Amino acid sequence: MALPPHTSIEDRFWHYGARALCYFVLLFLILPILIIIPISFSSGNLLAFPMPGFSLRWYETITSSPAWLDAAKNSLIIGSASTAIAMCLGTMAAIGLSRARFRFKTVLIGFVVSPILIPIVITGVGTYFFFVKIGLVGTYPGLILAHAVLSVPFVVITVMATLDGFDTNLTRAAAGLGAPPLTAFRRVMLPLIFPGVASGGLFAFATSFDEIVVTYFIAAPGQRTVPRQIFSGVREYVSPGIAAAATLLIILSALLLTTVELLRRRSQRLRFGQR
Repeated sequence: MALPPHTSIEDRFWHYGARALCYFVLLFLILPILIIIPISFSSGNLLAFPMPGFSLRWYETITSSPAWLDAAKNSLIIGSASTAIAMCLGTMAAIGLSRARFRFKTVLIGFVVSPILIPIVITGVGTYFFFVKIGLVGTYPGLILAHAVLSVPFVVITVMATLDGFDTNLTRAAAGLGAPPLTAFRRVMLPLIFPGVASGGLFAFATSFDEIVVTYFIAAPGQRTVPRQIFSGVREYVSPGIAAAATLLIILSALLLTTVELLRRRSQRLRFGQR
């Protein structure tokens, strides 16, 4: 007969106390977001809460402003290009690292994912001095490459996690049937690990779309992205239009996270079906 959980008063205290602490931390993190969203519908000219009235004027402002539209276009172009590069490089690196067997493999993995660990200011300074020497400061290729470097670790981590449950006998069987390595990867491995690749790509796109520090170091004055436009607006004139732009970014992030969760569930179904 199984014993009921939390039989003692001390067990109940720690169980419900830990849950209450988690809920408090989540509320503390989410509360600023819950305040920003209603402020974006304010009819006033300044960020103020409670709001003087309800209006959609600020959404109309940011969707019709040339500055905001150019910033959105730049973010989409840079984010899409850097994501494509990060997905290709990150997938190849993850496959190579998962198959490698040598002494300093952990060190190499740490070096690959180091852009996540190193403070972003240091990364921005180093990128600036390096790009100055090769003439990429103030160029779109420079921005794309810099964002790709920041995004590659997310692809490597997600693809390596997916490869942990991949049965390598499938590619061996394809090779035994005469399939070249590229065909075996494209027809056998890629369909099974694609949820992990796509999840890494979504994280890479979100990283690029949200990046501002490195962009400030290497972008030209006219190369404004959405985060840079938001930061400039906060410095110059704080209006509810900033809250409207932030709300749209929150919605985009929520959609990306929902897509990642759906891809994770699909990956689990494929993995269990494979077994």
